[in-house]
Amino acid sequence: MMRLFLLTAVIAFSSPLHAQTSSPSASPSLEQRVADLEAYVNNSARGADSANAPLVSNISGPGPASNAWMMTCAALVLFMTLPGLALFYGGLVRAKNVLSVLAQCLGIAGLVTILWWMIGYSLVFSHGSPFIGGLKFAFLRGVDGRPNSDYSYWVSQNVFAMYQLMFAIITPALIIGAVAERMKFAAVLVFVGVWMFVVYFP
Repeated sequence: MMRLFLLTAVIAFSSPLHAQTSSPSASPSLEQRVADLEAYVNNSARGADSANAPLVSNISGPGPASNAWMMTCAALVLFMTLPGLALFYGGLVRAKNVLSVLAQCLGIAGLVTILWWMIGYSLVFSHGSPFIGGLKFAFLRGVDGRPNSDYSYWVSQNVFAMYQLMFAIITPALIIGAVAERMKFAAVLVFVGVWMFVVYFP
């Protein structure tokens, strides 16, 4: 019985020792760390992204700070539209039309968001004809947390889609300044829907 206890103790204490001695070989080398850092700073491909990669990247997936910065920028651009642009244009019209301008800006934000989700992002950023994209990303199919190397090696594609959506929202909202007090709400939404397909998405 004593021998069994000693054998169990030796096995139990030798396993962590073996794990500690083998762990330094699993840590990334200086060359690998520098290669990851250079790729991150230059927004270029990691060593692991290419075929027959000589190095295995220490960072898998999107970059640590890229997504956070893109989400911050997306929020700032959204604030430019709602409430920024809405209040700015609301201050330029007569008091009876302030609510109309605010509703038009909010309605445009909602309409463009739905169009962007349905087909807009795909028409802008997927491969298609020289004039307009294809339907690969329709309904944001396949748009997930992995970076799309067509435009960035370090930003998640879903974060990039959200960031680009903010500009798709603010662009037609700028037109409201030209038609304030001159168009009805429904007419503005119809115009913006057509304008997105004719001007913005191609």
